Amino acid sequence: MSEEWLGIVSLGILFVAIFIGFPIAFTLIAIALGVGYFALGPIALHLMTIQFFAVMKETTLASVPFFLFMGFLLEQSGLVERLFRGIQQLLANVKGSLYLAVLLTATIFAAATGIVGSSVTLLGVMAAPSMKRSGYDVRLSAGAITAGGTLGILIPPSVMLIVMGPVVGVPTTDLFAAAVIPGLLLAGLYIVYCLGRSYIQPSVGPPLAESERLESAAAVAKELILGVLPVVIVILATLGVILAGIATPTDAGACGAFVVFVMTLVTRTMTWEKLKRAVYATLEVSCMILLLVAASNYFGSVFSRLGSADMIAEALLNLPFPPMVMLILILAMIFVLGWPLEWVPIVLIVVPILLPLVQKLGIDLVWFCTLVAVCLQTAWLSPPVALSAYFLKGVVPEWKLSDIYAGMAQFMVLQIIGLGLVLLFPQLALWLPAVLRN
Repeated sequence: MSEEWLGIVSLGILFVAIFIGFPIAFTLIAIALGVGYFALGPIALHLMTIQFFAVMKETTLASVPFFLFMGFLLEQSGLVERLFRGIQQLLANVKGSLYLAVLLTATIFAAATGIVGSSVTLLGVMAAPSMKRSGYDVRLSAGAITAGGTLGILIPPSVMLIVMGPVVGVPTTDLFAAAVIPGLLLAGLYIVYCLGRSYIQPSVGPPLAESERLESAAAVAKELILGVLPVVIVILATLGVILAGIATPTDAGACGAFVVFVMTLVTRTMTWEKLKRAVYATLEVSCMILLLVAASNYFGSVFSRLGSADMIAEALLNLPFPPMVMLILILAMIFVLGWPLEWVPIVLIVVPILLPLVQKLGIDLVWFCTLVAVCLQTAWLSPPVALSAYFLKGVVPEWKLSDIYAGMAQFMVLQIIGLGLVLLFPQLALWLPAVLRN
């Protein structure tokens, strides 16, 4: 067997092992080391050393624990709950107001931190009781909460984009800028759909019940200011300084984490136990992500050294299709892979394999990464993995899983529409990075 086909076989073994349930990081290292040593000899060991040290020296990845810590602090402090209550009271008279409050809160929270699991869980805890009391449609409610929560995977500062930047070789700041408009576009599509349904079918989204409204406009204004102001400060301290070119993502992450920590102390919403939970969660998730990055880099280096990536690229280039059709096929494959797999193996394994093909097709890498990011939102909304469904089911156990899935399916259609718009109009992703570079 040639070295190229040996690499293909190792890729097949890897996906089988992932589907069975083996830990991804250790499986990547084991297969790369085994196949690499068999085909390349001691070079495989040198590649491991080089790749692991390369990840350790990648300064952009140092922002991962900062943004995670910031997100977990926001989750533990209760600041997001206050944001939701403020928006909820402001929009109390609007049909479908709770859908709108969920999606606006999710969008703002996504711009403050890129943690999807926390977003879905928090939104479920905050919104589901009010939605049930107000008689909101279960399926549309579940879809709004889960789809809104997944915006954190796309809207910067997204952890996925931080990881994707070094993998593809594109500045993370460019990916952040490129994802802003598509992320807001998706949020807009969700809002228009929910409000449209509420006005066409008033029973699915009535205004907020009188018993849950605050008595005076002054009370509503106070709740809104106290809810919105802290999160706006966080966004300016992180995303604002990144897009303005003042700081790198790593510096901005550190700044944002410090600002949130100080804010929780000033508002007296942080306790020692909450701080410990935030630190432990940050340590756990950061270690998982960074070990996965190092392991996938090692697997990718062995895979490339065997010549398998070039063989796949050449085979696909020989297909009688124009570049746009090839791009659609690539996105369709990533879309389908997002059903059984999370974003981590796709970004760290599949994207690097396809990268030579994308480069030879002359496709802009910033645009490509944005399209992939939109595609990978479906990984959180599509069974059988559909982690958003399980997060929501965990905090709202009385909602049937079948209803949650049915609600998510509606928003998957909206995601596909959003993906199509970014595909047809590349400037949705490329305009803002070009403006900021100039």
